[in-house]
Amino acid sequence: MDTGWPVAVRRFPSLTVETPRLHVRPLNADDGKNVAEVFADKLSQRWLPVPRDYGPAEGHAWCTELAAERRDRGDGDHYAVVRREDGRLVGCLRAKRTDWVARTTEVVFAVAAEARGFGVAAEAVDALAIALILEHGLQRVELRVTPGNVASRRVAEKAGFTYEGLLRNAGYVHSGRVDLEAWSLVAADLR
Repeated sequence: MDTGWPVAVRRFPSLTVETPRLHVRPLNADDGKNVAEVFADKLSQRWLPVPRDYGPAEGHAWCTELAAERRDRGDGDHYAVVRREDGRLVGCLRAKRTDWVARTTEVVFAVAAEARGFGVAAEAVDALAIALILEHGLQRVELRVTPGNVASRRVAEKAGFTYEGLLRNAGYVHSGRVDLEAWSLVAADLR
């Protein structure tokens, strides 16, 4: 049945972004071990709904087949956050739930334990969000933060996102269902 609504099906475009300290690029198979370390970390496990026994096999899948599948269906992409001074992968970003008709997406992030507290997440999220808006024509980039995750709230604020409200019972972590704070950066914010 044709509803008359336009449906844009497209492959998620490739994107690489550089800041003075960071290089944000699509993940590749060689990143699997480092990605596994990021997602196996106790704080990542506390705030993100990733498998408890996250290991090298899951890291490899995240960087290869899962990323390719999401790119191919236009849903989003998986990115490495690489420290330029030493080439070390210090975090992961994911664009997800992309709606090409509405021109919206959500960004999720995780940072390696040794890189926390240095502004890496805010710098990477800010760079990716701006590139998604300016280079790919998205109009809205969202972050969703579990209440109580003060560090992620600071990332949203430092990256220029605006708090919009609380989405009740909208997410889950290992401890169960959770509310999520909604944050956004929209194209008009860049003017």
